[in-house]
Amino acid sequence: MPIKRNEFRMDQRTIQQTLLMLYFMLSYNRVEGQKNLSKFENAELEKQLKILNKPAVKTVKTKYGDTYDCVDFYKQRAFDNPLLKDHNFHPKMKSTLSTIKKDSTFSSTTNRSWTIWSKDGGCPFGTIPVKRMTKDDLVRLTHMPPPEDITFTDEYDVSNNNSRPNGRYVSSQGYKVAIAQISYNPHNKFAGAGMSSALYNPQVNGQQHSGSRLKIHKGSDILQAGWRVDPTLYGDTKTRFFIHFQAGKIHCFNTLCPGFVQVNHDFPLDYSFMHIISQRGGKIWSVEVHIDRDLSGNWWLLMRQDFTRIGFWPQSLFTDLKSFATNVDWGGVVYSPPGVPKPPMGSSYFPIENSSYDAYCDDLTIINEKGETIEVDTTITHTDNPYKVEFIQLSRGAKHIYFVLYGGPSESTHV
Repeated sequence: MPIKRNEFRMDQRTIQQTLLMLYFMLSYNRVEGQKNLSKFENAELEKQLKILNKPAVKTVKTKYGDTYDCVDFYKQRAFDNPLLKDHNFHPKMKSTLSTIKKDSTFSSTTNRSWTIWSKDGGCPFGTIPVKRMTKDDLVRLTHMPPPEDITFTDEYDVSNNNSRPNGRYVSSQGYKVAIAQISYNPHNKFAGAGMSSALYNPQVNGQQHSGSRLKIHKGSDILQAGWRVDPTLYGDTKTRFFIHFQAGKIHCFNTLCPGFVQVNHDFPLDYSFMHIISQRGGKIWSVEVHIDRDLSGNWWLLMRQDFTRIGFWPQSLFTDLKSFATNVDWGGVVYSPPGVPKPPMGSSYFPIENSSYDAYCDDLTIINEKGETIEVDTTITHTDNPYKVEFIQLSRGAKHIYFVLYGGPSESTHV
């Protein structure tokens, strides 16, 4: 019998309710930095950890101290999803993308020049790296804010070929953005999008977060990828990679809940970029990400110029994104709880139209329904105070490239 979507919702709701229960249950006292948990609380946490921490084929560490379990491909969290129960995925699975990409492989001879692993090496082929969860992680994740709402609330006149937005962009409570976006039309059909984003490490505190993202969506379904500094999600203030999907009312970062199927054994989804943080006026480092739809309707995460395949969100997760996307945007996003000033965004400075100093997204591309990759040269922009954003063409050597320049200092500096 086929698994229905409402069964997936029930599975996800159980996870969310468990975290909510833990939030109210864990009224712990801090004594010299320690959490005092009852036997019942400890038992509940241990039960959740057994669900989340799959058996490890090997345990490895990065050069920066993170511990990862190398989990058998077929035992990864994605396959706890009832929708993927009868899957036929395999570690060598490759996308039949709607556009031709340079081939990359995940064999043991994969180029590991970008490795962050210690001298003991990373995970072997046939496994995937998953950051080990702790009790502190579970407690901290109960404080995750709600996701951004769907942000395209504009009404559009599509009575002629020159449709223009008549409404306005509305940011979610607690969130501020500085983004460039494709002009919305309900008839848009995008099979993917890409960007390169300069890496910075804006200072955040508490439940704040700050980052840069590529975001594609349609209706109530959203896919995001990029970098962020997020102590609630990651437990530190390092600049790390992230992915996020939202399917209706269900949402999830990385592989914290079943959904994303990882195929790459060498790249963790919470990868730390702290060894390649950009310096204003100095060396600029960036990360290149793409989200592309394959001919089966799965949405693939690809990275670097050689389009290294990291994994995919199966089509079965979605309703609106079973077909093409209608919306794409690029740029910065921050969050603070109510009453707390917003943190810095991007480079922590306003753009000065110099890519050696500004936070930016460039190499902006979209893929149309025919699988053709199109360089983006026209966007509309939106920014929330106190930040700024510009979509501008700048010179890079002999080439002229379009940039989304964005960012700004923390809100507290304006008070």
